Amino acid sequence: MDTAKPTPLQYVAYSYGRCLPDSMRDWVAEDLAGEGAVRRHVIRMAIPPLLVLAPLWLLPASLYVHTEMTAPIYIWAVLMAIALNKVWRRHRLAQHGLDPNLVDVIKRRKDAHLHEDYIQRYGPRPASARSQTNSSPF
Repeated sequence: MDTAKPTPLQYVAYSYGRCLPDSMRDWVAEDLAGEGAVRRHVIRMAIPPLLVLAPLWLLPASLYVHTEMTAPIYIWAVLMAIALNKVWRRHRLAQHGLDPNLVDVIKRRKDAHLHEDYIQRYGPRPASARSQTNSSPF
């Protein structure tokens, strides 16, 4: 398996929306759907608001005022990154020509024993239930 990794400049561009070459698809799939993908996503999305809000701390004011004017914005940005992580990672997988359902691979692997138990008890799920097998909100 080709384990081509992006250069630092490619990585920064990739982190904020650029596509990587097709030779790095395996790396992209692991980055967006592998172990630690949510953590990496939240860290990447927490950096831009930090850079935008940091200059406000250079203004002359008390700690209370600095915190009051930056913390709510920063906390909201991080909460939105957490809330939209699956949507964004699905979009990025599709952008690179990969299956958006890769996002759920770890959860499926973790819950495989539950599905096997269900099949043993009640039989296989009907074909009409196939549309409910992923967590896509669309």
